[in-house]
Amino acid sequence: MKENESPKLIAIVEDDPDVARIIEQSLADFGFRTTWCRNGGDLLRKLRTMAPDLCIIDLGLPDMDGIEAMQRVKAQSACGLLILTGRTHVSDRVMGLELGADDYVLKPFEPRELVARVRSILRRRESTSSTGSKQLAEFSGWRFNMGNNTLSSPKGDETVLSTSEAELLKVFVTHPNRILQREQLMGTRDLSPTDRSIDVRISRLRRKLEPDEQSQAFIKTVYGAGYLFMATVNWKKSAKPE
Repeated sequence: MKENESPKLIAIVEDDPDVARIIEQSLADFGFRTTWCRNGGDLLRKLRTMAPDLCIIDLGLPDMDGIEAMQRVKAQSACGLLILTGRTHVSDRVMGLELGADDYVLKPFEPRELVARVRSILRRRESTSSTGSKQLAEFSGWRFNMGNNTLSSPKGDETVLSTSEAELLKVFVTHPNRILQREQLMGTRDLSPTDRSIDVRISRLRRKLEPDEQSQAFIKTVYGAGYLFMATVNWKKSAKPE
């Protein structure tokens, strides 16, 4: 923890008091504040007045499925999400990650591993939030200047993106190699299933980035889940636009 920085608050959503106590003690040993929620409803009530930095959510909650609890948390909080589960089915973990969880830990778990994953999530989120001071994203020879919405190809050709195209690319470059739901890309939680505006934006952006739109070299459609931006992104500071 940095000097003068307040301890991070971790919400633990676990109906087993013994497991919750182990997690609380492990996190406290590393300087974290914690709050224990016995079920999903307890967490949702606390979120009205509490802003945790991360929630650890057990998938086997007594009042609602952990996946549902995670989705409801994401609808009202920007905190990180760590899935805790004793379920052995890979599909449960994959679904959680596809719906926005940052990571997962299997039960029984090693307390030090859980703490390490919590710290890793928080570091990644802080790194992502710091990109506000970084104006230039580089990936596979392309350069995207977030200050003036200019996209430069590997050949040096420049294109000024529309506002909607630029906002979409900003989301992709700040969340590379991660499946993003249509709602996340649109910046809204109230997107109708029949609203295809995001698909139109994706198509327009693909035409700018990919010679063959069907190749999905950068923007991959993950059917039933969302879209994935497949690129390694490097950040640099650029001169401020005039």
